Amino acid sequence: MKIRVLGAGAGGGFPQWNCNCHNCKRVRSGAMRAKRRTQSSIAVSSDGNHWLLFNASPDIRTQLEAFPDVHPKHGIRDSGIKAILLIDSQIDHTTGLLMLRESTLPLEIYCTEMVRQDLSTGFPLFGMLEHYCKVNHHPVPVDGSGFSIPLIDDLRIHTHALKSKAPPYSPHRHDPHPGDNIGVVIEQVSTGQKLYYAPGLGEIEPHVAQAMQDADCVLVDGTFWRHDEMSQAGICDKLALDMGHLPQSGEGGMIEFLNTAKARRKILIHINNTNPILDEDSPERMTLDEAGIEVSFDGMEINL
Repeated sequence: MKIRVLGAGAGGGFPQWNCNCHNCKRVRSGAMRAKRRTQSSIAVSSDGNHWLLFNASPDIRTQLEAFPDVHPKHGIRDSGIKAILLIDSQIDHTTGLLMLRESTLPLEIYCTEMVRQDLSTGFPLFGMLEHYCKVNHHPVPVDGSGFSIPLIDDLRIHTHALKSKAPPYSPHRHDPHPGDNIGVVIEQVSTGQKLYYAPGLGEIEPHVAQAMQDADCVLVDGTFWRHDEMSQAGICDKLALDMGHLPQSGEGGMIEFLNTAKARRKILIHINNTNPILDEDSPERMTLDEAGIEVSFDGMEINL
């Protein structure tokens, strides 16, 4: 299985266009050893030619142009991206669909009923795209059951509901439903290798813990280092868990759980611009290094 991290940052990327926080200010001035990151998205393939795109960030054009494996190879208009699976309906995971409107074929989009509703009402991308390339919607289960995707050979997808937050524009922002956000197990049938992917994760529920324990690689929510990170950065009073993200540090944090995981690779993605782990020389980054936890970056390639 081949995994390409197209973007590793949270909403706004790193540095964020209007942010002068400790990290953004230093990376712009060259005073910090860190990689710039676009907004989170990955692509997965079993053969290196046919790719399943997970989420479509506002940076999708730049991300795909930097990824030769999906460039046109057959005819005038072509792409190695054969289908798109949406984890949620967040703006930073779906706006890139508008950048894909030049497709000569309908976009094959896999998402839950809750996400379909959001993208048909509060943020009506599906209706907008009907005037361009059109959309073929494929429902995604939330009970962990598996399905395959045409042209994405040798991969089986298992999806389950997560406790997180629907976007602020969603009608069920404060009335959560299963399917507002999902975690995904991607299994290569021929080898049995498994990737667990969850860029937005607010709680380690029993089914999440089991999926992570069974995975050979986990690629999970690395948004915040601490619960009150946004207030400590002087940005706002929102807390990590209130925003649907489990912080890495502290009792019950992501590091504590990943220390018990059996996966041979443990990787954080969807990293907010305020997170000190972006600084490759920070004590927080050293803590991750000592725990064997990696920090994803744009262009990172993972082979299972």
